[in-house]
Amino acid sequence: MSHIHFWKISALEEQQAKTSKRYLEFLRVPAMSAGVYVLPAGGTDLQSPHQEDEMYYVVRGKGWMRVGAESQPVGAGSVIFVEARVEHRFYDIAEELVVLVFFAPAETN
Repeated sequence: MSHIHFWKISALEEQQAKTSKRYLEFLRVPAMSAGVYVLPAGGTDLQSPHQEDEMYYVVRGKGWMRVGAESQPVGAGSVIFVEARVEHRFYDIAEELVVLVFFAPAETN
């Protein structure tokens, strides 16, 4: 099976903007999946815990993230790890957040 190996965040954002969803998956292989997640300034992150471990990389924007009982401000360059089944969410989003999300293994739907 052939996979795309290179992406540009700008192209992924364009694809995501054409959907009515905040999350656009762009990679799925058995060991992992990846997507771009966009939350508008002032938006609400409605996600619930996942069955997989996750890694977030904030491409741009500003806000806060809570993972379990810990909260920190996040912005461009922030990298966040969330263990499977742990409560987490972005909040107090001051500037549109564009986030790359990696699930391992691939996210179950």
